Amino acid sequence: MPKAMPRFEAWETVSVPFPYTDRDLAPRRPALVISLPDLEAQTGQIWVVMITSAENRKRAGDVVIADLTAAGLPIASLCRPSKIATIDAAMARPLGHLAKAERRAVLKSLRGFLALKT
Repeated sequence: MPKAMPRFEAWETVSVPFPYTDRDLAPRRPALVISLPDLEAQTGQIWVVMITSAENRKRAGDVVIADLTAAGLPIASLCRPSKIATIDAAMARPLGHLAKAERRAVLKSLRGFLALKT
């Protein structure tokens, strides 16, 4: 079976449904793609980390998103690498992309949480 053509690159911001267990509705929320296109091509899935309002209480590893226009975000926001999910790529809608300086900060935060050394 041929690989599906991936739609998303790492560091793209996307809109994804955010299900609530006590509601039938699934409002859309922003997220940041952190997986490489090969994951989507081989599985149809992408890894994303949460993007939330900058008004929310900050947590360890949070990264402020300074370039809201490039990210396609309407309000002051931050990336929360401590909240990661695997989602079906078909559910995601493109918004924008994260600026390079912010990418480095998110990557540093992720490295702090992941067991990347053996």
